[in-house]
Amino acid sequence: MQTSNKVLMVDGMAVLFRAFYATSYTGYIRKTSAGLPTNAVYGFIQYLFDAIDTFKPTHVVCCWDMGSKTFRTEQYPEYKGNRGEPPEELIPQFDLVKEVVAEMGIPNIGLVGYEADDCIGTLATRLGVEPDVEVLILTGDHDMLQLVTESVKVVIMKKGKLNYAVYDPALLLEERQITPLQVIDMKGFMGDTSDNYPGVKGIGEKSALKLLLEYESIEGVLNNLEKLPKGIRSKIETDIDMLHLSRELATIRLDVPVACGLEDCMWDLQVESATRKFEELEFGSLVKLLQS
Repeated sequence: MQTSNKVLMVDGMAVLFRAFYATSYTGYIRKTSAGLPTNAVYGFIQYLFDAIDTFKPTHVVCCWDMGSKTFRTEQYPEYKGNRGEPPEELIPQFDLVKEVVAEMGIPNIGLVGYEADDCIGTLATRLGVEPDVEVLILTGDHDMLQLVTESVKVVIMKKGKLNYAVYDPALLLEERQITPLQVIDMKGFMGDTSDNYPGVKGIGEKSALKLLLEYESIEGVLNNLEKLPKGIRSKIETDIDMLHLSRELATIRLDVPVACGLEDCMWDLQVESATRKFEELEFGSLVKLLQS
């Protein structure tokens, strides 16, 4: 689909964490001469420029998590409760990366009480229905696949530089045999170990997929409980409340009170202010990149 407006929507934390671990596994962490850690920010900018170079967007926006307390932790206090504190060297880079992004001329979007996913879902859905707009969501988070439509594609960053899987409905169906909405129902059944909610105990990916291929949705399965093998039926009946809660936790919200129209996120690199910021952070090679 050729469109004249192509919006690159960046899942900020997903890219920042990836950049941190990709550059710190050797034990060396890039710092300024004053001792401020900058490895994640430096890697983030490289990933961002790579994606911009690859997909050539006309618009760019970054969305961020704004703290660990969200409406999901209110619904289920154990949500993401298995995650440790972020590495010490990463903590000062959370605010720093947003400063750098702003100096480049890219809007930062986030809202306390919601995750970046919800801001991305809301904006992508809103912009994706506009005529002549294609949205590309840059992330490493497979939960985002529920947002895929003909005009919203999810770009999953894979291992290695410039290695992306670009999901539209056809690729999702071909690769995983499911539709975007079924991504949510899969999570309802099998839960999510990384987000720390259980789904239905004893139902894993294979069983969940089999149920959805046969009955299409959680509702379809529940309407046909009597046809299921006794073991599966009993597991679902035992954990029915957790099934519904897990599906709710997996669902990306599309109604977050955030705003960012096309006119707010035109990609127009602010070379002067970006150069000043990069020089301040001693990003020599990135300054050269800006000049070119």
